[in-house]
Amino acid sequence: MEQRARAETFAKLHRDGILVLPNAWDAASAALMADAGAKAVATSSAAVAWAHGYPDGDALPMEKVIATVAGIVRSVDLPVTCDFEGGYTDDPAELAANIARVLDAGAVGINFEDGGRDPDLHARKVAAARAAADRAGVPLFINARTDVYLRGLAEGEAAFDETVRRAKLYAEAGASGIFTPGAKDEALIGRLAAAIPLPLNIMLLPGLAPAPRLAELGVRRLSSATAPFRLAYASLAKGIAAYLATGEAAAFAADPLPNLNARFSR
Repeated sequence: MEQRARAETFAKLHRDGILVLPNAWDAASAALMADAGAKAVATSSAAVAWAHGYPDGDALPMEKVIATVAGIVRSVDLPVTCDFEGGYTDDPAELAANIARVLDAGAVGINFEDGGRDPDLHARKVAAARAAADRAGVPLFINARTDVYLRGLAEGEAAFDETVRRAKLYAEAGASGIFTPGAKDEALIGRLAAAIPLPLNIMLLPGLAPAPRLAELGVRRLSSATAPFRLAYASLAKGIAAYLATGEAAAFAADPLPNLNARFSR
């Protein structure tokens, strides 16, 4: 599937029902997700950073971000969206160059967070990203993330009002969707979906309503975030500890892994 077609497919996945989106950190994890039936694959900035020995938070070198995206795109015939953190710069020209690089790697979407930044600055960055994608001829899905709830930037009704204000600001700047990580209460999620003019993305959290219920509330995308990475590496940590204690193969007893050598030889 060529890149523009993948981009159009990815956008359509946000229009009806809910896109249950897994977050990968390398080609192998993405391949397993694709083979399990995922309709698209995202990266998790934290998981990718941790896999390379960096902390989350715009610390991972761009070349590693791009190499990760390129490896995933090469390994799956699905739309791939990149968790692009804050774009790894606040300079519009440098941001445009970074967008060009992630598009060259084959991504058709970005997750683009405001973090602790001034929302007006982030809106300008969304506009710069949109302009760069337009120049490249790719209808990039810009999932503008606002961290009001995740970072506790406001509380109660003030948090709702600020989230909606930022969402509308980012929509006007050219965003394709809005991500509100940290929102969990069903009543709140329903209000956000009704008030935000773009497809709403929610982050998986313990106790969150299942995907069909979220769809009823108006959510159009559910992201697993670091949950798959945590599951994989918690199992690894347990197995390694047992192996070091006993030196026995039983320490790594698990369900068989698909033949990845054959998978990547296709």
